[in-house]
Amino acid sequence: MSKMAQSMSFFLVLSLLAFAPLCFCTKRMGGYLYPQFYGHSCPKAQEIVKSVVAKAVAREARMAASLLRLHFHDCFVKGCDASLLLDSTGGLISEKQSLPNRNSARGFEVLDEIKSALEKECPETVSCADLLALAARDSTVLTGGPSWEVPLGRRDSKSASLSGSNNNIPAPNNTFQTILTKFKLKGLDVVDLVALSGSHTIGNSRCTSFRQRLYNQTGNGLPDFSLHQSYAAELRTRCPRSGGDQNLFFLDFTTPTKFDNNYFKNLLASEGLLNSDQILLTNNEASRELVKQYAQNNELFFQQFAKSMIKMGNISPLTGSRGEIRKNCRRINSS
Repeated sequence: MSKMAQSMSFFLVLSLLAFAPLCFCTKRMGGYLYPQFYGHSCPKAQEIVKSVVAKAVAREARMAASLLRLHFHDCFVKGCDASLLLDSTGGLISEKQSLPNRNSARGFEVLDEIKSALEKECPETVSCADLLALAARDSTVLTGGPSWEVPLGRRDSKSASLSGSNNNIPAPNNTFQTILTKFKLKGLDVVDLVALSGSHTIGNSRCTSFRQRLYNQTGNGLPDFSLHQSYAAELRTRCPRSGGDQNLFFLDFTTPTKFDNNYFKNLLASEGLLNSDQILLTNNEASRELVKQYAQNNELFFQQFAKSMIKMGNISPLTGSRGEIRKNCRRINSS
């Protein structure tokens, strides 16, 4: 190659680099996730999502936690592909019927509203998986939590997994090791586990999810003594031995609608509501130290929560030509 050709080639490479977008992209098979994915195809996408979520949370503060939880329950099954949003039709059994979601997962109507607005603005462009990731971020911010740039470009699955939903999502009565294993299988670690558990700073839980702690923790007819006894007595007034399964209780009774680090302070006071909350303090040294750090330093918790949410949002997304962009989040497109 002549010197002139070499210099022309070098110049071409430099030119290409100069116009390459600067982004912290997440490489996945078939494509990238990056925050500016809809910059040209649907520039108002994020603004639309935020507007609908803000109205929904203004109507009902609890909705912020519900939307955040949907993203978590979606990502832990087949990856962040909006499989959770599909209704049962024909041969497809919805993940909404699983034990973690039945009579519990909520907020689907808000996502329908977001999708409808997005379809009017830019038809068949923004995926349900992406609007779910954006709604989770916006819900966090609206309740006083941290913000982060959401990597985008996920596509929607054409199937659901009832068994995956039943088996992969951590349950309130799982052991610490079982919960950590479920996180590790998704590429997450103990730091992500503790930080993401901090989302329980907002939202509610049902009596049926923690009743065993009040009456029969290990099958011997005795309560969980790691639960502060005066707090337990208060809970028993509305969570009896039988009945009242759907009665709701704040996960963080100190600031139930504010995203902050009081969740971790409650754990230190033996006032975590779910068994899966309290064992972060009692069953593992690494998680115990993280609980203490986040209880002392709200900013540290916020920084790690944002990092862990991005990491969770990157679990096995469908990109490139895999999956589809659903027109209606509740059903796959007709071929």
